[in-house]
Amino acid sequence: MTQEIVSQDVKTVLRRLKLGRMLDTLPERFTLARKQQMTHQDFLLLVLSDEASRRDGQAATIRAQRARLDPAMCLERWDETACVHYDRTLLNELASLRFIEASAHVTIVGPVGVGKTFLAHAIGHIACRRGYSVLALRADQMLKNLKHARFDNSYEAELRKLVAVDLLIVDDFALDAMDATESRDTYELLTERHRAGSMIVTSNRGPDEWLPTFADPVRAQSAIDRFTNNSYDLVVEGESYRPRMKPKRTAETEPNPQPAPSRSRRRGRQNRR
Repeated sequence: MTQEIVSQDVKTVLRRLKLGRMLDTLPERFTLARKQQMTHQDFLLLVLSDEASRRDGQAATIRAQRARLDPAMCLERWDETACVHYDRTLLNELASLRFIEASAHVTIVGPVGVGKTFLAHAIGHIACRRGYSVLALRADQMLKNLKHARFDNSYEAELRKLVAVDLLIVDDFALDAMDATESRDTYELLTERHRAGSMIVTSNRGPDEWLPTFADPVRAQSAIDRFTNNSYDLVVEGESYRPRMKPKRTAETEPNPQPAPSRSRRRGRQNRR
């Protein structure tokens, strides 16, 4: 069936109601309704469900963009053949997002390149699809933003932004030693989000190695204890996952090999010399 089976009057009304995207699938739905002899109510439910699903998908995409999630790091794109080892049962539990409902945290720990960030962002995408607000950023950038916010009196607003989201993803935490200001900011963040919102923290170091990276051991111990006693620990080990993320050249983008010059052309060039 073609789009012509939809009358102009129907098109006009749908566009007035800002439902113009329903026209993309409406002809197919008309055909399906006739074949299955749907009732008017079932047909109405079908086309409205299509529109609801489309809007949910669009909203999830917008949330993921605002969250700064890598669009390529979705769980369905994770390469199961990778030589990477982790507790799959625990990952399935985290993918259920029950930890967000409980305001619990997650630490994803492992050596460089094993896919810690990928898994964190993948869980973030699932959260966006379920309607949660998410924000993902590197630990060094987060601390830099907070430090700069002190100079223009926007510190409270910047901290609120980190505290307000349902899921905060902090990548590469405890990679470098923190100065006094950064330690205080980290303490404030971990304290504010304790039992109030979930975090996923990726790190090359386990929580038992975080304490020396803080400038203030007393505050650090308090913040780390709060966090670790309310978190799941996903340990990832194995070979580097990054080669699997490397862009691959497709047949369309492969350069055409230049044909080798014929013998007569090579003789001609030699004679000209």
